[in-house]
Amino acid sequence: MLPKIYAKPQAPPLKIQGIKTKLVPLLLAHIQWAERGRWIEPFLGSGAVLFNVQPARALIADTNQHVIRVYRSIQAGQLTPAALRQFLETEGKKLEAIGEAHYYTVRQRFNEVGSPFDFIFLNRASFNGLMRFNGKGHFNVPFCRKRERFRPAYITKICNQVAWVARVLQGKDWTFKVQDWRETLADVSPADFVYLDPPYIGRHTDYFNPWTIADAEALAIAIKTLPCGFAYSMWKQNKYRENAHLSQHFSEYPCVTYQHYYHVGSTEDRRNAMEEALIIKPQAFAALQPVAD
Repeated sequence: MLPKIYAKPQAPPLKIQGIKTKLVPLLLAHIQWAERGRWIEPFLGSGAVLFNVQPARALIADTNQHVIRVYRSIQAGQLTPAALRQFLETEGKKLEAIGEAHYYTVRQRFNEVGSPFDFIFLNRASFNGLMRFNGKGHFNVPFCRKRERFRPAYITKICNQVAWVARVLQGKDWTFKVQDWRETLADVSPADFVYLDPPYIGRHTDYFNPWTIADAEALAIAIKTLPCGFAYSMWKQNKYRENAHLSQHFSEYPCVTYQHYYHVGSTEDRRNAMEEALIIKPQAFAALQPVAD
């Protein structure tokens, strides 16, 4: 039953720019949902919100099949903490001995085969923790240039995150799908709750698929006609400009804002604070006071 106070969200094993771990307490304190239906996410991303909300039933989708494959593999017991530890220890030693060339060997192998183990390796050894794919769907982020990236403590941290996700998945009726947001929203019922974290309009991102203004406009129109409650994440403003898309489509909707600091810039002066917005359907809006960090 939501809203509720949630003080200490945990991070999932995948790192993606714009990860929403710190949003979780704010989100759960400001939405009303009786949990009689399914929690639905058309844009899974890292899974930070999903794995902290921990609904009994969920429909989870993303167009990035690699993200979905990681969580399906954990759900099926194929990607386990023990298997991942052995893999990262082996590949980490090769990275330390060979250096940058081994990163690109793994990257090429991943782009040919798509192993979730390789995906986690690349996700944690890529430059600035970026997740980016080219027009052919190939992971194209360069090496972080840290040969000793996979130290024992770092491997343990990642494996603990996988173990946490595996525990959360136990006993849950969750379906993971690779599909477009339109297909996902077509399967919504009045008892459901939809959380939407699409690519940010007006921001340069090559997360997986192109995201155009037309896509953002179509999504805004679609979610306002949903038969259930929803919460929609989007950037509101930074020190340079405001997001006119929000005022155009959601000026009359409840809006909760918070500051987020992005760490994916190449230099410190490019790593700026962003004011983010959480737009909530009026009938699903609540106002508990979240616990501060």
